[in-house]
Amino acid sequence: MANLKSLLKDTAIYGISSIAGRFINYLLVPIQTAAWAASGGQYGVVTNIYAYTALLLVILTYGMETTFFRYANKTGENPQTVYTTTLISVGATALLFILLVVSFIHPISSFMGYAAHPEWVAVMAICVAIDAFKCIPFAYLRYKKRPIKFAIIQLANIVLNVVLNITYLFILPALKLNPFGLYDDNFTLEVGMVFYINLVCTGLVTLMFWKELTGFKYRLDPQLLRRMLRYSWPLLILGIAGILNQTFDKIAFPFLYHGTDAKQELSIYGATVKIAMIMAMITQAFRYAYEPFVFGKAKDKDNRQTYAKAMKYFIIFTLLAFLIVMGYMDILRYIIRNHDYWPGLRVIPIVMAAEIMMGVYFNLSFWYKLTDRTIWGAYFSGIGCAVLIAVNVIFVPQYSYMASAWGGFVGYGIAMLLSYFVGQKYYPINYPIKEIMVYVVLAIGLTLGMIWSNQELATLPAILVNTLLVLVFVVYTVKRDFHLSSFPVIGKYFKSRQ
Repeated sequence: MANLKSLLKDTAIYGISSIAGRFINYLLVPIQTAAWAASGGQYGVVTNIYAYTALLLVILTYGMETTFFRYANKTGENPQTVYTTTLISVGATALLFILLVVSFIHPISSFMGYAAHPEWVAVMAICVAIDAFKCIPFAYLRYKKRPIKFAIIQLANIVLNVVLNITYLFILPALKLNPFGLYDDNFTLEVGMVFYINLVCTGLVTLMFWKELTGFKYRLDPQLLRRMLRYSWPLLILGIAGILNQTFDKIAFPFLYHGTDAKQELSIYGATVKIAMIMAMITQAFRYAYEPFVFGKAKDKDNRQTYAKAMKYFIIFTLLAFLIVMGYMDILRYIIRNHDYWPGLRVIPIVMAAEIMMGVYFNLSFWYKLTDRTIWGAYFSGIGCAVLIAVNVIFVPQYSYMASAWGGFVGYGIAMLLSYFVGQKYYPINYPIKEIMVYVVLAIGLTLGMIWSNQELATLPAILVNTLLVLVFVVYTVKRDFHLSSFPVIGKYFKSRQ
């Protein structure tokens, strides 16, 4: 129980920073959608280029985050040597990537559809290379169990990004100020400035890792690096397949959708799906705490019961988040200022359900990481990705972004089921399936009630009904699994009662 409390505490810190960070980052959605209408397609450009950078970030880290945790916690390895070897390896490949992109910038930008603006591609390539390098000191902070500094750096990056976006999109045009010649005579808002702002933020925030990057001797251990790369290459394949599950639709959409309004459709999809990303936020927060926790416990005799409980708690929290988003959709939709984006809101429950399955798949994935059978992860993710790509290629031309949403749902579902059934053979864990399914069935029933209230009732009564439905789930959860006496701060008031 003490181990789970430690996991819960770290998850809470990472979660609060992620939630606060995502909330602040959500401000970019109303800011940018207010500045650019869906019909203009500018937000589609942002969605498309950031999808490329997400894919490239996985490639440029090539599984070395997880590999660092594995070897830093491995008996007989020097954690400091593991850290510096990882830094040098990822730093070198990031620098090589920048040189290659700059050397071939024109054919690359032409292929992506931005031949008129190769500088946008170059700027984002530099950003993603720096971000890849930053992943290792971020991982080091997690290894050292320093979630506070981790959270501060994450939030600093996001706050700075939001402030600069507001300044460029609204404040300077309102004041008719044009520093550095950022605007033309009509103060036209260029979408490319979003990428320059990202570069400034990335560069400044990297300086906050000064203590994690200096004050020690860098050592590259070639033999250690070879062992780490043997471990990480299946994780690279797994990571590419996994990120393609998240980004392929946004990268390939302009090539697959044949309508003249492709950028507009992608703008709508890219903006509305941001609301559903609260599920990805929770999954990421849990991962930040769970990954070092699992590898740190790997030296113990058997912690399968702990892993099983952690899975149940993860599903409970994600289902609660799902219900909250569905219950307050009439409020959350105002995150998107322009109503011409609102037709895309129908993808949110589909995308959130897909994110829950992706999170379950991630939690299941530790059986092959702990047993050094990472190739299985590549198989599962590859199969799921192939299904997602097939759904997009076949159905996007006719059904637009709705096919993209369902493609992710089916792809994640298949990967999740494969990982569970194969994992029970090689690393059996007695997951509380019956207890989990009770929560799933309860959440489905409550969701159907929310759908009915949203359709049949006015906004305020619907919100009140949905609040009661959320409380039903919370009360059941507290009564069944989370006794109030176990909660921090307030727990002391209930210990004598339970």
